[in-house]
Amino acid sequence: MKIVIIGATGFVGTKIVSEAIARGHRVIAVARNPEKLESSPLLSTVNVDVYDTAALADVIKGSDAVISAFNPGWGNPDIYALFIKGSKSIQQAVKLSGTKRLMIVGGAGSLVVGGMQIVDGPDFPAEIKPGATAARDYLELIRSETELDWTVLSPPGNLAPGLRSGIFRTGDDSPVYDKDGKNGISVEDLAVALLSEVENGKFIRKRFTVGY
Repeated sequence: MKIVIIGATGFVGTKIVSEAIARGHRVIAVARNPEKLESSPLLSTVNVDVYDTAALADVIKGSDAVISAFNPGWGNPDIYALFIKGSKSIQQAVKLSGTKRLMIVGGAGSLVVGGMQIVDGPDFPAEIKPGATAARDYLELIRSETELDWTVLSPPGNLAPGLRSGIFRTGDDSPVYDKDGKNGISVEDLAVALLSEVENGKFIRKRFTVGY
């Protein structure tokens, strides 16, 4: 497959690129700092503004799928507005390009525990609430999208570097807990889940989550 990866040099994006290349896919990485990525004959990079919808559509044209790990930065004071704006631009660019498959890295805050989304809980960290709320609100926006074959993957609350085991469980709108009551996965296995979904399409026009 030919896959465009947006946010390719971020915490999650770098692992998605590595996993895609390991599977033999041709990757076009949308990145401002391509030097962060290991070189590969299967990898090409392009620096394009995600807010420039037309230019982004030109980059996407001819691809089989787009994976968006877009995030304007957790420390950005305008993260809410920029996240929504950028996500909408990516969505529209995919439509303009003629590509149908859009895979999105969502947020854990929209997962439901006890009838309430985590981001609305009283103990949710204030410093990341704007970004988490943006991811939640964009999930609701894309749920009305009927033209694209979209999927949103909400990572678990505990996402950290670790091992690539390829062994995990999937869920829908609630966190997946292990036998010890923990909700987590390595970023390497999150990338496995993302690429497997791109290849197999088990959650078309749905949100899902993963955990050990």
